[in-house]
Amino acid sequence: MDAKSILWDLLYRLSRPVMEEASVIQWAAPVISFGDVFSSRVATLGLNPSNREFVNAQGEELLGDDRRFHTLTSLGLDSWSEADDCHLEMILESCRGYFHGNPYDSWFKALERLFVDAGASYYGMFADACHLDLVPYATATKWGALSAMHRSSLLKESGDVLGVLLRESEVEVMVLNGQSVIENLSAIAECSFRKVPVQDWVLPRKNSRGVEGFAYTGRLRRISGIDLGREVSLLGYNHNLQSSFGVTSQVRQGIQKWISNSAMEVFC
Repeated sequence: MDAKSILWDLLYRLSRPVMEEASVIQWAAPVISFGDVFSSRVATLGLNPSNREFVNAQGEELLGDDRRFHTLTSLGLDSWSEADDCHLEMILESCRGYFHGNPYDSWFKALERLFVDAGASYYGMFADACHLDLVPYATATKWGALSAMHRSSLLKESGDVLGVLLRESEVEVMVLNGQSVIENLSAIAECSFRKVPVQDWVLPRKNSRGVEGFAYTGRLRRISGIDLGREVSLLGYNHNLQSSFGVTSQVRQGIQKWISNSAMEVFC
């Protein structure tokens, strides 16, 4: 299944009632990947695209050089049913070329530091890393603020797409950014984890022993019924590097060292 067929299917699914009910931004194109998944050996995994990939801090659609991904407006369409092959290619190019345009660096630079010492990167002519999401649709409501029913519905409606993308790719290592990603992937995937406490990753708190840090390793074989045809190595950690309160530089450096060393072992 090629990228264009995947995207056609995602655009069709946008018309389902559950999408609007779960606050999916209807005028925003689905994001199959940040960077080129088909030339990547490393993929980071998140929950779903941030609304800030499409709007500014005031909630206004990004325009001109600020734009990151296509929308109905940028493509001159009134509805996704009007899209043709040319429009789909433009959407796919915005995904493949994401890190050559106006990437959300305040988010992605923190993730790239995890594996850059292993020789992989989101950026540059020879980029071999990308970012994927469990759900390829941006929502107006943050994932954590969605109801459990709506989160479950979105995973059920589109979780198989991640399986198809990985099956068609050469990704060897997938990095899971935070406990919520690990838990939601486990809900739709055939995978098992080894969970190990890491003392150096404890987040300090004034009135308690602190928030424990855990390293997760595992193997991924199947997602939402999609057989990958191989095993993908999983490396995860429970702290979300960008949003967990009190993530210190020491904790970040510890996680970075562990991810890079573990990824190099897989590559070898």
